[in-house]
Amino acid sequence: MNVKVKKCNREDLEILQKISIETFNDTFKDQNSPENMKAYLEKAFNLIQLEKELSNVSSEFFFVYVRNEVAGYIKVNTNEAQSEEMGDEALEIERIYIKNQYQKHGLGKYMLNHTMDMAREKNKRKIWLGVWEKNENAIAFYKKMGFAQTAAHAFYMGDDKQTDFIMTKTLL
Repeated sequence: MNVKVKKCNREDLEILQKISIETFNDTFKDQNSPENMKAYLEKAFNLIQLEKELSNVSSEFFFVYVRNEVAGYIKVNTNEAQSEEMGDEALEIERIYIKNQYQKHGLGKYMLNHTMDMAREKNKRKIWLGVWEKNENAIAFYKKMGFAQTAAHAFYMGDDKQTDFIMTKTLL
């Protein structure tokens, strides 16, 4: 499979919005009310919010391409951009999403490996992420990739308070 990763910039804003909405909706629409999904998508993925995130020097977005088509994306945070206080030695994967038709092809592992390499280049000692407690497939995948649950935090889907497991991997 012809796979490559490209850092997103301001010119990618509309593509980023489209894939963010598509992949989040595909992943979570069956387990959440339409009202809560709509509220979350409008808040998290409006162009103003995404532009603000893209312009934060401590956040980076990357597209993963398969045969020149955007197949997924990842958002990483360091320093104060992390959604939890994890310190200067940590890198957060805030979002990692792959389009349905590209799942189960090794892209998640490819993207995680890319992120771990980037974390090492930035002299980070650990990588962490939040994953919904009901997303059993993702939890199993992260465990297989060497992550362990270290905590939990609240995540709001519209007005529905949900629990995300915080999973962490120490880098060697």
